[in-house]
Amino acid sequence: MGDLLIKNAVVVSPDNGINEKLDILVKDGKIAELGKNLSCECEIVNAEGLYAVPGFVDMHVHLRDPGQTHKEDIFSGCRAAAAGGVTSLLAMPNTIPTTDNAQTVKYIVEKAKAADAHVYVAASITKGLKSAEPTDLEELRKAGAIALSDDGRPVENTKFLSDAMKKAPQLGMKVVAHCEDLYLADGGKINEGTVSEKLGVKGIPTSAEDCGTSREIALAAALDVPVHICHVSTKTSVALIRDAKKRGVRVTAETAPHYFSLTENELLKRDADYRMNPPLRTQADVSEIIKGLQDGTLDAIATDHAPHTPQEKSDFEKAPNGAVGMETSFAAGVTYLVKPGKITFEQLIEKMSCNPAKILGIDAGKIEVGAPADIVLADPEEEWTVDENRLHGKSKNTPFKGLRLSGKVKKTILNGKIIFEDK
Repeated sequence: MGDLLIKNAVVVSPDNGINEKLDILVKDGKIAELGKNLSCECEIVNAEGLYAVPGFVDMHVHLRDPGQTHKEDIFSGCRAAAAGGVTSLLAMPNTIPTTDNAQTVKYIVEKAKAADAHVYVAASITKGLKSAEPTDLEELRKAGAIALSDDGRPVENTKFLSDAMKKAPQLGMKVVAHCEDLYLADGGKINEGTVSEKLGVKGIPTSAEDCGTSREIALAAALDVPVHICHVSTKTSVALIRDAKKRGVRVTAETAPHYFSLTENELLKRDADYRMNPPLRTQADVSEIIKGLQDGTLDAIATDHAPHTPQEKSDFEKAPNGAVGMETSFAAGVTYLVKPGKITFEQLIEKMSCNPAKILGIDAGKIEVGAPADIVLADPEEEWTVDENRLHGKSKNTPFKGLRLSGKVKKTILNGKIIFEDK
């Protein structure tokens, strides 16, 4: 493994309070030295005008591998990750077969060793995501899973969820919860409200998410164990999480870029690339999501990267839910949060890198001596237009297509090796 010297970057590493122009010397895949005027007989990258930040940690990614590799696979998904500055990601379990057994966990872990990102595995809490039979959590942990979720669906059987939340801390695992009451959602397609009425499309009420959020918070409070709430999209869920944190409940939460930037009005185009679950909500919800990011109620920004083919997305009402997001997440954060002064650049890096690493308990999220050399060189000022045909994954279903965004990942470094360069 060759050595690398990054010169003249503005290093921003909020966890250890660094925000200054420095050089970074990388040896054997680790950060060996931070300082000024460093020299080395090695590959040199002049990062003048760029920021060096810890590689992003995306807590919520669907790699579709095994079973749906026509949409994405571990290698293509990690290429997309690298293009977006994501060096570590958590792969969700709604694969085919479900990631509910040691063999599937090991398959993902082994295949990912040759990929362009560190892939961590979330195994399912119930077999087949059916809420009928619990999985063997110890077996899943031994196979390499670090988190538990039935994401794609909620855990309908509250007893199974409770048991998993009690056992997860003992196993060094994190429960990441998809919060939804399926009876209230009742097969809806988009947010229930003026747009669903105008389009004549069945809506999903915000209460479907809010009741799910309430249940998970109640369990965490009663059991005094941690829980992480996925893809928060409603103002009431933000309020519930804020209140729970004030009461000392051990809850953390994420939102996704589309929930702080886009509203249900996008659905008027009748384009299924804007359909995801939870659905895009109202401007009032967007405003509260942003407040939640500002005051720390929402700890992390994750993408819920969910690839689907153009053919699958061609029918507005029948298409599966989901949008890709890893390549646009940093730029969306800069454009909709940092540039308008909603949060600082440092806070964006905290929510995209430092906090997710802490929540998952992985070795990431810092630029410091001895840390893995997972580094992003980025230009927050560079503007670019999102062209879905130039994305690096297999699927193109981005809700940011055609938008002009600020913030470009220029180079991504994984274990000291440059794995992506913006051409």
